[in-house]
Amino acid sequence: MTAPDSKIRFDKSGFYFIGLVGIVLLGFWPSYFSKFFNGTENYSFYFHFHVAMMSLWLLALITQPILIRRKKLAVHKFIGRLTYILMPLLFISVILLTHYRIHDHIRIVNNQKLYGPHLLVPFKDLIILGTAYIIAIVYRHDINIHARAMVATGIVFIEPALVRFLVHSMNDAHLAYYLTIGFVYSILIGLMILEWKQKRGRWVFPLILGLYIVVHSLLIFHINFSIWETFAIGFAGLPLT
Repeated sequence: MTAPDSKIRFDKSGFYFIGLVGIVLLGFWPSYFSKFFNGTENYSFYFHFHVAMMSLWLLALITQPILIRRKKLAVHKFIGRLTYILMPLLFISVILLTHYRIHDHIRIVNNQKLYGPHLLVPFKDLIILGTAYIIAIVYRHDINIHARAMVATGIVFIEPALVRFLVHSMNDAHLAYYLTIGFVYSILIGLMILEWKQKRGRWVFPLILGLYIVVHSLLIFHINFSIWETFAIGFAGLPLT
């Protein structure tokens, strides 16, 4: 594995991802976790399956850098190979949950039902998550790129959790969404500034930021392509759930 070339200690990222667990708990506590304590839990298998896969991925993000710090490279590589199974399962969990809920999130525009806008929300996360993961795997022997790409997979989890927490806190969905976007962008821009003089791997965070800007622009400005709507209608009609 190529030696690291960065001022950022990516081997410490596991400790930061512990903080991400806190954000996830805060964001999904009212709508999911609290229901197990007050006896109102009535979610389907698709919710639980998604939570399980998401939790396993967060666990991997926490443990992998710690294993590197402790020079447990064999275990690190073994868990890395397990992600070849875990990541597809995580994708499947998102796809199944999205399909299960899609009819509850139809947007009505000019008396026409639109599936595309809702479908873009989880699929944008899959696009960014998948891009970061593929980069991490392709460059798994270059720690400078691999580490940055794996950090990017964790950044993807911030938006779904933080926006829910802010909505519950301020009861203003639009403001919560914009604040969340600003927070995610600030993290990526901050990492880019810290990485400005690095020779290898500094293109990863600008790429992820660019993908975010594109998909957020589509959502904020309500840009809906007919080909995407056709795909969304076909997806909604599939016998998946």
